Amino acid sequence: MKNIFLILTVGFFLVANAQETVLPTKPHKGVSYIKNATIHMGNGKVLENGTIKIKDGKIEEVGTNISIPSDNTNVVDAAGKQVYPGLILPTSSLGLGEINAVRATQDVREIGDMNPNVRSIVAYNTDSKVINTLRSNGILLANIVPQGSFVAGSSSVVQLDAWNWEDAAYKTDAGIHIYMPSLMARPEGGRFSRGGGPQQPQRDPVKEGLDKIENLKSFFNEAKAYFKETTHEETNLKFEAVKGLFNRTQKFYVHANTVRQILVALDFVKEFNLDMVLVGGSESYMVAELLKQHNVSVILSQPHSLPTAEDDDIDQPYKTAAALQKAGVLFAISDDDAQTRGRNLPFNAGTAAAYGLTKEEAIAAITLNAAKIMGVADKTGSIEVGKDANIIISDGDILDMRTSNVTDAFIQGRKIDLTDKHKLLNDRFNQKYELKKKGF
Repeated sequence: MKNIFLILTVGFFLVANAQETVLPTKPHKGVSYIKNATIHMGNGKVLENGTIKIKDGKIEEVGTNISIPSDNTNVVDAAGKQVYPGLILPTSSLGLGEINAVRATQDVREIGDMNPNVRSIVAYNTDSKVINTLRSNGILLANIVPQGSFVAGSSSVVQLDAWNWEDAAYKTDAGIHIYMPSLMARPEGGRFSRGGGPQQPQRDPVKEGLDKIENLKSFFNEAKAYFKETTHEETNLKFEAVKGLFNRTQKFYVHANTVRQILVALDFVKEFNLDMVLVGGSESYMVAELLKQHNVSVILSQPHSLPTAEDDDIDQPYKTAAALQKAGVLFAISDDDAQTRGRNLPFNAGTAAAYGLTKEEAIAAITLNAAKIMGVADKTGSIEVGKDANIIISDGDILDMRTSNVTDAFIQGRKIDLTDKHKLLNDRFNQKYELKKKGF
């Protein structure tokens, strides 16, 4: 029995030491400085040889003539480095799903079509191993989005250095997410269809999609009538969840790509006066002027992808950001690739910079623009006085995967640990195979 206990104890010790232990940092107190930096403000401005003064987690001063007391030892010298606002991932299932092949680690969606009362924030797992890999690439905040077949629920913005979801919450239930039906008939049969067997009834996906949309309009009308009542015999959780849509304190996130989906979504804006954000938006460039006219923002989910239509330019996904910028549409860039899990966010923006955006416009698309869309621009998104000190420092260009190397990161002024599972695995196999000695 003692031997079994010893084996279990040793096994537990080995497993525990095989994982990184990165604890949240204590709140920032006092005054600290970042000096000699090239500061990319996030609002399009660049400050050379600048200094940032941070007090109690907030940015107190930014400039070139800030004096640093000789007795202050809490100073980061960023000479030769680039300083940016912490990057913001505007759409993510981070903390809701860990391993795709293990169902027990998946908590990204609820069954059924109408789930406006589902709250992604309460399922957010701050112990996810994916979180630290994002921080290493400069991503310090994320919008945690539920998935679904139609009305999926509410998303919340979190900061990525927390003990639990209550600590992580930056702005809760900030928007309701709708996954627009395809509204496109697809051919039946084909080489992958099953031959023989009983004939299935013919489906009309266009009619099914339009029926869903009419049901949602009816739901919204019923919700508005519910809110006109001063008292309720019973509380309707689904209606209560969308209250913020009608007073515009919540965003109406519509996941759609094609023009026909976008036009249907705009009907909701006209009928219910909603503050809409288009998520996906691969064909948004075709209706950019219309989106601008209705003050619709866009989150480009995955710029590193193939075009939606067969006759589109092969590089159209790379050029869409520049088209929206030219039309004056507020937009952000995301990384929805299931393999990268958000880590390629800065490099997606870098591609957009190579296809029409300036570098500072591309940086804004993953910092200040994203903060504006998610309603947190008063607290983060740029390096400006009064905002939270969410800041990253890189050896090279954050948009270039060849030179980007985040050396320091601060969330609300506290310097966070950039250890992650990828780095530990890299060190492990470097040692095992002595790769550094062999010149790798």
